[in-house]
Amino acid sequence: MGLLIGLFFGVGLLMIIAAIVAPAEAMPAAEGRLRAKSRDLLARAGIEGLTPGAFIGACLITGLTAFLLMFLVSKTLPVALVFGLMAGWVPIALVRARARRRLAEFRELWPDVVDNIASAVRAGLSLSEALAQVGERGPLQLREPFQRFGADYASTGRFAESLDRLKARLADPVGDRVVEALRIAREVGGGDLGRLLRSLSTFLRDDARTRSELESRQSWSVNGARVAVAAPWLVLALLSFQGDVIQRYNTPMGALIIGAGAVLCVIAYRLMLRIGRLPEPERVLR
Repeated sequence: MGLLIGLFFGVGLLMIIAAIVAPAEAMPAAEGRLRAKSRDLLARAGIEGLTPGAFIGACLITGLTAFLLMFLVSKTLPVALVFGLMAGWVPIALVRARARRRLAEFRELWPDVVDNIASAVRAGLSLSEALAQVGERGPLQLREPFQRFGADYASTGRFAESLDRLKARLADPVGDRVVEALRIAREVGGGDLGRLLRSLSTFLRDDARTRSELESRQSWSVNGARVAVAAPWLVLALLSFQGDVIQRYNTPMGALIIGAGAVLCVIAYRLMLRIGRLPEPERVLR
């Protein structure tokens, strides 16, 4: 058993070191699916400066640490393994929660941003100037991406490329729609820009209000699912401090029971979320 723990520790340590010392490179054409998903998740959460490799390494070290701690407490390999897997998922759950909060926050702010742009256009500013001034007078949470847009456009003079960088920094489906609408208005031209912005603002405000009402009504089902799934594992964690009881799971039958319980909990939790969830907007205009 000591050899097994040493093996897990060594493999985890090597993976973490490789993730940290690996040079940061642009996304390759054949990037792994796991790294691509991690990169997208970090972008949606607004986390910059953390590479997908470092994020995956953080998940591994968290899971490995929990595995070792639970094994030292319970002396039961199946229990330690299942809690190690749970702990390894914690960073992903935290980043996903941050991404959801960021998405909901931005959804409420976009109508004000569009109104701000429309006011600037009516005041005689160009579209690029109107976007740059959002970084000075817009909502605080969205100022930094638009400030960087203004800096990009001032240094390159390329409106389309600056918009692409703005979309990548925002990593928001509503932001994608707004940016693409502004891109089309810039390329087509004409005097309907003000009308387009007013219609877009009205649509975004109605969509945010409707979705907020629906999310408040279905929040009870999400909280109920989390409590129902967490309860048996909390009991198992408490039983880990009773050596004579927890050792009953240190058998093939005990491992089977824990594994079956974990699978059933995951299926039930995903099923309840699937039934009560609202369709999430996807970034189809990347």
